[in-house]
Amino acid sequence: MTEPEARLREALGDRYRIERELGRGGMATVYLADDLRHHRQVAIKVLRPEVAATLGAERFLREIRFAAQLQHPHILPLYDSGEAKGFLYYVMPFMKGESLRTKLASKEGLPISEAVRILRDVVNALAQAHKEGVVHRDIKPDNVLFSGNYAVVADFGVAKALSEASAKGELTTA
Repeated sequence: MTEPEARLREALGDRYRIERELGRGGMATVYLADDLRHHRQVAIKVLRPEVAATLGAERFLREIRFAAQLQHPHILPLYDSGEAKGFLYYVMPFMKGESLRTKLASKEGLPISEAVRILRDVVNALAQAHKEGVVHRDIKPDNVLFSGNYAVVADFGVAKALSEASAKGELTTA
């Protein structure tokens, strides 16, 4: 276990038990965790320290509040968010299914009828978000997950803030 991961476990330990890392990107690391209060598995997205420093806790929490208001069957909900000992994070349901990226990479391909259904689900989710004044700004196959036969758009989180910080040159990814 790395030193930052040990600090994260300590920072969130009274509410979440971190099990393992699920993935890492330019902006954040996602962990599988147990929600100790509600006895369910969750995914915790923790912003990288340099991203967190650029955004700042206040801006992050303001942006996440908008995303947390979104309610739609095809939008992955946010359960929780916050700042703990310098870590900015948000908590989502853990989706056991695959992403659209994985589905597209499979040898079977994607039948037209399924592609149309997925597109309809994604468009409905984005339309609802836009109606509520929230823009995703990072829609891609990795951010479309599946719950049974339904597509769910993930990662509304801080897409707007990250996009604005990137555009202003405040943020770079390596």
